[in-house]
Amino acid sequence: MRIHLPLDEHTARALRAGDSVLLTGPMYVARDAAHKRLIALIEAGLPLPFPVAGETIYYAGPSPAPEGHVVGSIGPTTSGRMDRYTPALLDLGLRCTVGKGKRSPEVLASMRKNGAVYLGVTGGAAALAASCVRRVETICYEDLGPEAVRRIWVEDLPAVVLADSLGGDLYELGRRRYRLPQED
Repeated sequence: MRIHLPLDEHTARALRAGDSVLLTGPMYVARDAAHKRLIALIEAGLPLPFPVAGETIYYAGPSPAPEGHVVGSIGPTTSGRMDRYTPALLDLGLRCTVGKGKRSPEVLASMRKNGAVYLGVTGGAAALAASCVRRVETICYEDLGPEAVRRIWVEDLPAVVLADSLGGDLYELGRRRYRLPQED
């Protein structure tokens, strides 16, 4: 299914764990160091340097672009590293996160509460992800190097819905589906 970003609420709520999607449009790229700064701003009651309502954040730290390319490798980082920061951003309207790995029960509950979705990009496929990036713009925190917040524009970036807004969690669904009889 082709998805155009930013993701509207209806589309986000219609996605189900296990759906395969191709993402096209703008999204933000940020990792832990940037998230820590964003949360400090929220806690201080200050505005964020970019709008999060309705947006998507891809957990990645792109490598420098080789000559003739827009970006270097841009594979997902482990999403659990952002779990302590994610509920506050979801409460501000963040609609979608993209990364790899399981999310905490607190993040999954916040996604249900806020109608958000979590997508996975295959780890180890950073070159494939890079081939889908059409443009990159640094937004803030340049001093963080690869962890600076960037806005990227992707075309047909392949992803899978790992957790949906109704509580569907592909990690749990997969365990149940392939559980051996002696595990019951």
